[in-house]
Amino acid sequence: MAETMKGLKRTHRCGELSAANIGETVTVMGWVQKQRNKGGIIFVDLRDRAGILQVIFEEAECGGENFAKAEKLRSEFVAAVTGRVEKRAAAANENLATGEIEVRALQVRILSEAETPPFPIEADSRTKEELRLKYRYLDLRRPDLQKNLILRSKIATTIRTFLSEEGFLEIETPILNKSTPEGARDYLVPSRVHPGMFYALPQSPQIFKQLLMCSGYDRYFQVAKCFRDEDLRADRQPEFTQIDLEMSFVDVDDVIDATERMVARVCREAIGLEVELPLKRMTWDEAMNRFGSDKPDTRFGMELTDVSDIVKGCGFGVFTSALEAGGSVRGINVKGQAEMPRKKIDALVEFAKGYGAKGLAYLSVLPDGSYKSSFAKFMAEEELKALVEAMGGQPGDLLLFAADKLKLVWSVLGALRIEIARQLELIDDNKFNFLWVTEFPQFEWSEEEERYVAMHHPFTMPMEEDLELLETEPGRVRAKAYDIVLNGVELGGGSVRIFQSDVQERMFEALGFTKEKAHEQFGFLLDAFKYGVPPHAGLAIGFDRFVMLLVKADNIREVIAFPKVKDASCLMSDAPNLVDEKQLEELHLRITE
Repeated sequence: MAETMKGLKRTHRCGELSAANIGETVTVMGWVQKQRNKGGIIFVDLRDRAGILQVIFEEAECGGENFAKAEKLRSEFVAAVTGRVEKRAAAANENLATGEIEVRALQVRILSEAETPPFPIEADSRTKEELRLKYRYLDLRRPDLQKNLILRSKIATTIRTFLSEEGFLEIETPILNKSTPEGARDYLVPSRVHPGMFYALPQSPQIFKQLLMCSGYDRYFQVAKCFRDEDLRADRQPEFTQIDLEMSFVDVDDVIDATERMVARVCREAIGLEVELPLKRMTWDEAMNRFGSDKPDTRFGMELTDVSDIVKGCGFGVFTSALEAGGSVRGINVKGQAEMPRKKIDALVEFAKGYGAKGLAYLSVLPDGSYKSSFAKFMAEEELKALVEAMGGQPGDLLLFAADKLKLVWSVLGALRIEIARQLELIDDNKFNFLWVTEFPQFEWSEEEERYVAMHHPFTMPMEEDLELLETEPGRVRAKAYDIVLNGVELGGGSVRIFQSDVQERMFEALGFTKEKAHEQFGFLLDAFKYGVPPHAGLAIGFDRFVMLLVKADNIREVIAFPKVKDASCLMSDAPNLVDEKQLEELHLRITE
């Protein structure tokens, strides 16, 4: 039968005790990891968020009643133990922080009994994730998940402390807001008091933080909850947390400097990593041309090489037809893999097709210097030699090529180099390679909408020297936008904002917005801009992603207490779910088949 606390007070967490506490009488409380009854002596491993502690029960020490209770203890029972800290009688357990000591029990209370859990509560669980997520409250007891969430809390505290020291004010912005057309799909919330009207959950606090700059709060930040109704993947959730900040009277370098120092502080205090500042910077053009990605993983080489000029007059139709259509031919050099089996090469071709490629061309430079290729018969020996030379090919190398529209070639080869690096284990998981990608395109062409759309958002300032191109060549306009990247993952991004009303109007026109439509969607922001706007800029960092990368987790769910699965549902609570008819009536909603 479970007992109550009866005035008992915990003196220490289990994992906090050490040899320095030997001789003290302490009270610890936690969950039973396991119990081992050796006849006249019972060993109990007691666990809480701080760690595991060995407790010893001997009847002569604790008395018959307490010994009888200790015999009843089972996995996941909750117990309170008062006892004396002693040096461990057996050899120290080097796998435990408390491995030098043990607590000799004087008294025990069983605070709660437990059924046998559906899976072992242990680190590095091999239990299927679906089962763990169904019983997430048990999964969260596991030491590795607790370690992740404790570190997440520490990182949040470090960020708040840093930004406060830098003069930022933490200000909350609304969760219930108006839907906007740009960006991902909104989560909508029907209004009971405004029939047929809907709120949208925020995809970011963007407009509100710009309004705060208009209101004179020149340094704002928020640990903001955001929502996007989009397909999930390993580093994405429907609801997520971002570190959101905005600054007035600044330009690109000011935001980058503050962010870099914040990231360096977090890395130092969270995982003892010293980040060398300033971080490397790379323009968007350079990132795409070298790595085929605007979030390049620079922990390994295998960079893209443009060979369009080398092959433009060759006899291989795949190359020449792509170039005649205004496309590009580029390749990567997979060092030392010339004798990769054809089966593996074919698998890489199928991988490339998954990114839209029609295929891949390959050329192996064999150890004797001869070539084996899918297209050698279409090219003269001199042309092949020039191609290998342009690719930096040496005997033993495998050269892979994509030929198509430039955007597609970037996408295919950018993904391919990551896949090959994973397969060949070229990526050093102990490296943390940060860099900034700058000067993004202001616009990207939407085939679906047949118009230019903002690559970031419609409030991003173009580079001053490109303003004259807004009306004539929008595709060439660069933005004062910047992303911070870590190990091939976009950690966050931001931009300098437009603060002149004439530039904002020109931006809306370039996006195909009429004045009426712009005012309908963003009227309160545009109205605010009539009353004195400071130059301002900001950034948001994906907090969940940042923690995921620092703890080297494979999935963002490992650093979120109660995550959703791929279809945006919660296996534990069964959300989303049906609501009763009365609620629908109050909201003036009807479910259609």
